[in-house]
Amino acid sequence: MNVALFFNILFSVVGGLGIFLLGMKYMSEGMQAVAGHRLRRLIGAVTDNRILGVGVGLLVTCMIQSSTITTVMTVGLVNSGFMNLMQALGVIFGANIGTTITGWILVLDIGRYGLPILGVAAFFFLFSQKDRLRYSGMTVMGIGMLFFGLELMKNGFSPLRDLEEFRIWFHAFEATTYWGIIKCALVGCILTMILQSSSATLGITMGLAAAGVIEFHTAAALVLGENVGTTITAYLSTLGASTVAKRAAWGHILFNFLGTTWFILLFPVVIPLLISIVRHDPDTMVLRDGVETFPYVLRSIALVHTSFNVANAILFLPFAGPMARLIERLLPEKTAKEVRKLTYLDARTVHAPHLAIVHSRRQIVVMAEAVEKMFGWLDTILEHPDTHSELEDKLFRREEILDEMQKEVVLYLGHLLAGEVSHSISDEARHQIRMAHEYESLSDYQTSVLKGLLKLRDNNLEISEDGLKDLRHLHRETAGYVRTINDALREANGVVILPRAKADGESITHLTKEIRARHLQRLTDKAIPPLKSLIYLDMINHYRRMKDHAFNIAEVIAGEK
Repeated sequence: MNVALFFNILFSVVGGLGIFLLGMKYMSEGMQAVAGHRLRRLIGAVTDNRILGVGVGLLVTCMIQSSTITTVMTVGLVNSGFMNLMQALGVIFGANIGTTITGWILVLDIGRYGLPILGVAAFFFLFSQKDRLRYSGMTVMGIGMLFFGLELMKNGFSPLRDLEEFRIWFHAFEATTYWGIIKCALVGCILTMILQSSSATLGITMGLAAAGVIEFHTAAALVLGENVGTTITAYLSTLGASTVAKRAAWGHILFNFLGTTWFILLFPVVIPLLISIVRHDPDTMVLRDGVETFPYVLRSIALVHTSFNVANAILFLPFAGPMARLIERLLPEKTAKEVRKLTYLDARTVHAPHLAIVHSRRQIVVMAEAVEKMFGWLDTILEHPDTHSELEDKLFRREEILDEMQKEVVLYLGHLLAGEVSHSISDEARHQIRMAHEYESLSDYQTSVLKGLLKLRDNNLEISEDGLKDLRHLHRETAGYVRTINDALREANGVVILPRAKADGESITHLTKEIRARHLQRLTDKAIPPLKSLIYLDMINHYRRMKDHAFNIAEVIAGEK
């Protein structure tokens, strides 16, 4: 091969692959923005019903055009406790079916129109003021880039067909024997692991087959390996995660590996059957406008991809329970208490903004529940101020954890906002950042109350019985106020909460004034050490500040900030 021809092939293939991948990104982001609210409803609909889980995985993947993102997102939801292993397996089965839609999009014989489709859609994307029209243009622009990128790759690969050196080299990878099928599957697996996108390797496979560089049987074997290679991303997302998250990733690996094994064993039977469905020899060459094309190979490859994933889902769905138990046996819970990540946010999930925002909202709810636990611990400490050193340590540790949670939420959502997101996602991300700050502040003020108690203890000072009774009453009122607002957060009930938060907040403000007045009255009745009085008044003020931060959260839930 001369140097000029080598670079001509290299530039066409690399450029086509780059445009293809960018098209996948734009199509995915555009479809998510147009159908975002439906995505969130679908994730919330996941139950123990396996068939429903498959349907959710299929529809979500069709919308975001990436089984990898869906699977990584599922692993993250398992890690956060939002989904169990059985539910995750159903979603993963469905995601594998959903990803086959990309192949069928590429089957459409409009490759030559990819560039004009891209050009026209770009005007809507760049100049439209309406979000829906803009992101619809982005979706169509991505589709145009897919076709244009595939056409460039196909044209780039074409010269390889006439090169004797390449034919001799590639002859070693022909899927004419079981060993040849396994070698082709390994190539597809390794290439997908490198690119971390089965859609990209599927595009390359289709480009090679459409150019006549490889024959259909070889392309089919490559597709089988690509289905195994795509599991690497989900596995990488579990590094540092909990055991339950690792189980979900291994479920994905086991499902695809076993499916590929039986498909390879039946390869000599299944492939002729699929060819009979297409009704044409995939390797038939046709002259179209003076250009040699293979019009039936793309639909044949898409059919192999779909048949593989649908057959596997049907075959393994009844055995999802035993598969889950097998994975649990292979990956048992650690005997020592497992050190989990402080939060469960995975940077890879920001590529699916409408799913990522659900994930981050779950983390806000985790912060809210942590604050509630801290109120419970502090209430026990106030009942018996001279004991509970273990609870005091837990309270301080939980405050540090909430600090880390806040940082990770801000970093995660900041990364999300740096990408191409709709106005609704942008607004919700900012609301969540605000709530993360407020919950972290609530934890700070709770530890400030505890520090006040410890300072009194260190100085051999005791709060009077009446003063401690007032403080416990204020604490419980504030804890109940925060719990009510947290319930509104969990139920997404912003309409009702704000009027109630205003009324209850005014009651707490009035209560703090009454307690302060009673304390000042006690000062006039008998001498109280200045340090003791100062600490007590600070503690009262801390609860008023907690009320203010909780009210800020209520305003965010109601959409006022």
